[in-house]
Amino acid sequence: MKNARLGDLVASRIGLGAMTMAGTYTTGGPLDDTESVRAIHRALDLGVTHIDTAEVYGPFHSEEVVGRAVKGRRDKVQIATKFGLVQHHGNGHSFGTDSSPANIRAAVEGSLRRLDTDYIDLYYQHRVDPDTPIEETAGAVAELIAEGKVRHFGLSEAAPATIRRAHAVHPVAALQTEYSLWTRDVEDEILPLLRELGIGLVPYSPLGHGLLTGQIRSVDDFGDDDWRRTNPRFTGDNFHRNLAIVDEVTAIGAENGATPAQTALAWLLTRGDDIAPIPGTRRIARVEENTSAEGIQLTADQLHRLDSLQPAAGERHDEANMATIDR
Repeated sequence: MKNARLGDLVASRIGLGAMTMAGTYTTGGPLDDTESVRAIHRALDLGVTHIDTAEVYGPFHSEEVVGRAVKGRRDKVQIATKFGLVQHHGNGHSFGTDSSPANIRAAVEGSLRRLDTDYIDLYYQHRVDPDTPIEETAGAVAELIAEGKVRHFGLSEAAPATIRRAHAVHPVAALQTEYSLWTRDVEDEILPLLRELGIGLVPYSPLGHGLLTGQIRSVDDFGDDDWRRTNPRFTGDNFHRNLAIVDEVTAIGAENGATPAQTALAWLLTRGDDIAPIPGTRRIARVEENTSAEGIQLTADQLHRLDSLQPAAGERHDEANMATIDR
């Protein structure tokens, strides 16, 4: 597999998101850690080197699975994890933003232990902490980099001004945010800024929370506790309008003998070699499908049709989650 460049970090242009390995999406049956480990092993065998997780996934469970899976193959993998949504205090924890230097210190030690490693390749601030200046957060991560516990600094869902301020303290290697055929807001201001500063983009949910796989035709496909039931893009008229996007992606994929997911990922790969999507799954079959997207060649006409798709209807998160995004 070809590589993408995220600042000074070189990683496979298609990565693997490990959030679902902690049960964040509940549709698809109970968790099976052995299956998740096999999926990671298959990804590594296919040339994926970029595995993305976070302490809050589970919490903590996803990191443990990743640590188990990469044991004995650590030198072949770039592990990304995140801090800042778990508050560490004493021997316990609670949830909420905290990117204070003290909390980062506690978080990194826990992540290193669970990942069974002595360094993290890419350490993201999961969400911007309104109570801690970004300069203090960036400085704390810079100290961890100087100590060898972290190799690269990342941000997630950060606004342009925040990115600039953080980058002035220590180079930011990557920004993680949504980017896909149904979420293209980053093209207006954020992507040009990242390219000005030499920062890579890691799109999460590159398959639209599963909708762009073509496998979801009704909210009844979700379990009762699946959070997508309350996501604005999956509710009411928005859901039916957004299915039209899927139908066009499906039609273009059929012209190439490709699935909708492969087509959506192939489109993302045309956007630049500084973009490295992390489709999430815990299934070997989906790993194989997603990584095969690298071999899909879209024609100029197909690219034009994909570029011309109508934007998705509805906000990308519910009101509470949108409030956590730095804008």
